[in-house]
Amino acid sequence: MSDPARTLAPSRKSLLWLSLALLAVLTLVAIISRPLTPLDETRYVGVAWEMWLRGDFLVPYKNGAPYDHKPPLMMWLFQLGWALTGGVNEWWPRLVSPLASAVSLFLTWGLARRLWPERPGMAGPAVLMLLGGMLWMIFSTMAMFDILMALCTLIGLHGIVIAADGQARRGFAVLGLAIGLGVLAKGPVILLQVLPAALLAPWWSRGLRWGRWLGGIVLAILLGAAIALAWAIPAGYAGGEEYRNAIFWGQTANRMVESFAHRRPIWWYLPLLPLMLFPWFLWTGLWRALVPYLRQRLDRGGRLCLAWSLPVLLAFSFISGKQPHYLLPIFPAFALLTARALDDVEQARGLWLPALLVFVLGGVMIAPDKLGIHLDEATVLAWPGVALMVAAVAIYVTGRRSAKPLVPLALLGVALASAIQLSVLRPQYDSYDMHPVALAVKQVQDGGNKVGHMGFYHNQYQFAGRLEQPLVQLEGLEAVRSWVAANPHDYVVLYTRDMHHLDGVPAVKAQRYRGGSATLMTTAAAQAFLARPQVVDELKW
Repeated sequence: MSDPARTLAPSRKSLLWLSLALLAVLTLVAIISRPLTPLDETRYVGVAWEMWLRGDFLVPYKNGAPYDHKPPLMMWLFQLGWALTGGVNEWWPRLVSPLASAVSLFLTWGLARRLWPERPGMAGPAVLMLLGGMLWMIFSTMAMFDILMALCTLIGLHGIVIAADGQARRGFAVLGLAIGLGVLAKGPVILLQVLPAALLAPWWSRGLRWGRWLGGIVLAILLGAAIALAWAIPAGYAGGEEYRNAIFWGQTANRMVESFAHRRPIWWYLPLLPLMLFPWFLWTGLWRALVPYLRQRLDRGGRLCLAWSLPVLLAFSFISGKQPHYLLPIFPAFALLTARALDDVEQARGLWLPALLVFVLGGVMIAPDKLGIHLDEATVLAWPGVALMVAAVAIYVTGRRSAKPLVPLALLGVALASAIQLSVLRPQYDSYDMHPVALAVKQVQDGGNKVGHMGFYHNQYQFAGRLEQPLVQLEGLEAVRSWVAANPHDYVVLYTRDMHHLDGVPAVKAQRYRGGSATLMTTAAAQAFLARPQVVDELKW
């Protein structure tokens, strides 16, 4: 009779391939369910488009001006894909994060093998647990920086472990490379992600010579800084003094000061953990395995995972500028730690609670109106809810006898993430698709006209319309009115709280947009619209 504790060992590689297959499914569902979404995705792809258009690969540009809020690595990857695939397209930017997620799965697999070479059967479960976490699934399909930052963090952790295993030069070189890439991906925050594990190495890897180890960390930081400066110095001179000051100072000290402004409480992440780590957080068998491991059997790899994750969680809890995805780079630590704990036990049941919750959520999707849930004039599709309920029952029935229901739980998570997108986001597709107004803006700009934009411009039309000219940003109602009056033969984009507010208004193009409407109209039409006494209540800033 086979040992239930080792039932996953023969299929450890199949769990890696299953994880990659589930990632492909999630990517396909995301592409079907939503376009490149404002405000973040359209902004970053728009920046890459402007760099491509200008032939400038040093300085990111947003709406015709240097863009100092993010370094260029993600935009470089967008442009690299365009160069390799024959030109600018929309599908390649949507694959960068999934590909970074896939590489992260391989690196998590490799890190498990490095930390626990005597336990090869736990690498597959670690990879599946990483891919199956709800927050990881969501951001693996978004054109944002956080999965790329997690990838850089994993490279850095490989370097730290290599150095701790006796190959100091190689290990610290890899760590330095990770720091440099991390700075180019999202800035100096990469230091917060990798340095705790490096500085606490004498605790999790006994026998290291502290002085020599600390010297290696310093050299890795210097190597990372050299990699980042190889871009930042020429980019700073090319972008001008204001841009230079922003990337050398504004992205570090100023942001840190703003981040400690106490806008969110210290405990803000705690109630989000069940959602971010669904379904694993609700798996009772996991906690029954994890608690004894942490109390009695914590080994070198487990200590590394704690040194990697807890200081980062604590630091981001104190920093008030919190977002859930800031924690993504420590998700591999959770996956590795829990996979190691599960490797010690024969059984870890508890499928019923996540399955029940998924079943209930499927019912909510069928009849959201009865719970008072309404979505921007769009109807929630019922069939994904029905499919989710059927899937929850089928997964529970087939997986309830599993000694360790890792695959059923991962399937539950993927089914839930997919159903939410198909049920909720797909009906909202037109509200986030920038093409209608963007193409209209392109047409009038090509005719030699200027286009004003009401309020702060997030670059949402630049890529969708392949715009070659910036929009004129108009802050405040009086600024809009003045510009419209001074440019009687041009155009302006206005936003209203409701499409019905545009009744009787001649528009070049109007579309639903994020709960209201976005409208391109002539300045003559806009002048009449803005003269209405109720316009202050109708506009949406």
